Amino acid sequence: MKIYTKKGDKGETSLIGGTRVPKHNLRIECYGTVDELNSWIGLLRDQPIDEKHVKILLEIQDRLFTIGSLLASDPEASRMKLPELKEEDVNLLEQEMDKMEAILPEMKSFVLPGGHVIVSYCHIARCVCRRAERLATHLSENDVVSDLVLKYLNRLSDYLFVLSRCLTYELKATETPWKPRM
Repeated sequence: MKIYTKKGDKGETSLIGGTRVPKHNLRIECYGTVDELNSWIGLLRDQPIDEKHVKILLEIQDRLFTIGSLLASDPEASRMKLPELKEEDVNLLEQEMDKMEAILPEMKSFVLPGGHVIVSYCHIARCVCRRAERLATHLSENDVVSDLVLKYLNRLSDYLFVLSRCLTYELKATETPWKPRM
């Protein structure tokens, strides 16, 4: 199978189900941003971090491929069996956040992203996740998007924030509180 088909040379692409849409279609923006998020999480996973985080990040990357396939599908034209996102996928993120928060100092203010390059990668992934969530909620206003996709992306951005704090703690990096000027 060749990677190039030349079918997209005029600015269109196909959704799962065969529907042709412009490459700037909101559905394409949505799953393209999920793909970008997956790449950032891959970069984060490639850093020297605890294996327990790597294991969860691999699971998240798998779920993001599932979300990408759900978003890449034309809900009216596709008859293809797609992988499923499940409530337990959201539960896993919540359980992992609870474990991390149990060891972290209480957060008393917003924190500035940074302190260590690995923590910064985590914050970038969080921001891309929020963008994916915004695009998915926008898409859901006029098109079919699973409520579970929206819920997972929301919870994932929370997870990535808690992970950034946990990595700050584990790497003995500095967490800088935001002190607004008044």
